[in-house]
Amino acid sequence: MTKKILILILVALLIPSSVIWANPANAALPTGNRVKDPYSILRNSLPINQKDLRDIQHALEDTSDLVRGNRWPAVAKAASRSQFLVNTRKTEILQSIPNESRTKGENILKKLKDNLITLNEEASKKNKTEFIKLRRKSLQEIGDIEALLLPEKYPYQIPSEFDNLPRLLGRASVNIKTSKGTMYAIIDGYNAPLTGGAFIDLAQKGFYNGLPMNRAEEFFVLQTGDPKGSAIGYIDPETKEERHVPLEIKAPGQTDTLYNQTFEELGLYTETPVLPFATLGTLGWAHSEQALDDGSSQFFFFLYEAELNPAGRNLIDGRNAAFGYVVEGEEILNELGVNDQIISIDVVAGSEYLLDHA
Repeated sequence: MTKKILILILVALLIPSSVIWANPANAALPTGNRVKDPYSILRNSLPINQKDLRDIQHALEDTSDLVRGNRWPAVAKAASRSQFLVNTRKTEILQSIPNESRTKGENILKKLKDNLITLNEEASKKNKTEFIKLRRKSLQEIGDIEALLLPEKYPYQIPSEFDNLPRLLGRASVNIKTSKGTMYAIIDGYNAPLTGGAFIDLAQKGFYNGLPMNRAEEFFVLQTGDPKGSAIGYIDPETKEERHVPLEIKAPGQTDTLYNQTFEELGLYTETPVLPFATLGTLGWAHSEQALDDGSSQFFFFLYEAELNPAGRNLIDGRNAAFGYVVEGEEILNELGVNDQIISIDVVAGSEYLLDHA
């Protein structure tokens, strides 16, 4: 480990843990998470419960580390298992799909089956490039089938005390245009409906257009959303008051999202949120050091850096709300600094899931 890296780690361990908006304090670097691919995190956080499909998905996802380690016998075994599961559990998967979408699901399953045959061939050849390409395509097809299983109505309860806040009851995608390039992100309203709703609402209002990066810490966070003028958040034009969004975090195994409670307060010291800060470009909502429920408009891009993640607790998970992931163009984040700005944030899909109140 270099002297520079050691110094950065020691500094990270000494700074406060919450990411805040007014004169923001620093937070500790996270320890990371086993699953670091944003698409994988998003797939696993969908509100569906189809074990057969999940088994196929996880068998493919688990080959990531195996391929990196050139453990081709294990890769071939995992690929073969995925093919076996598709062949033997096709009926159960199709029966779980609503009648009106079953034909579409059957067509996708056929494509998946054909791809997995080729995937097995590439595994036997130890062809890393083609294997990764086909695995990505297969996982996208699994995601397409999972989308057919999503409930028609939003499946969770949002406390009535927040009825006046906008909410995103599904997923939306945005193009985030910056002075260094454009990124594409997916916003998850299933697990962070109020945070995702506030973000999409402000994006549609053009609130973020032209705002600078007001905080930039190498290997840690890039923060924006501080409006011009004396305000530090979004002022509702009707109430003339700053709109506040509560802290919301979904814990594994919990029926509904947790509000205004940190994992530390609940004794969930070893839990990883459904939406973890585990990959470059995780989108997080900022709140003050004094309160959990005063996040308003400022958000940050998490700059995950595996080399700077020492063993120990992840001090951001469970204390700040993650609400989405940059899935394309995340390399731009390494070029942005306080001299850069958000040019625009445009909603390209999912705006129909946004409601301005309950």
